[in-house]
Amino acid sequence: MDNLYIVKAENAGNLTVSLTFSDNTTQNVDIGDFIRRHPHPQYNKYLDPRKFSRFTIEHGNVVWGKNWDLIFPIDQIHTGKIQ
Repeated sequence: MDNLYIVKAENAGNLTVSLTFSDNTTQNVDIGDFIRRHPHPQYNKYLDPRKFSRFTIEHGNVVWGKNWDLIFPIDQIHTGKIQ
């Protein structure tokens, strides 16, 4: 998946993000499910919908937190199956 990156990210509600990729595909990814399966103080704060909604796109990836507290491999979020 060379040069694949996120061009648009929107909050889809229920701790899900709707992503549009550079290959013109879209994917809804349930980030809340990942956090609940992998509890960690660094991640758990993003179960709060207000904090969750503060994601940004940086270097073609969707990230949460000033220091990239939460970020996922592009190939995983492209398929919608984050581990």
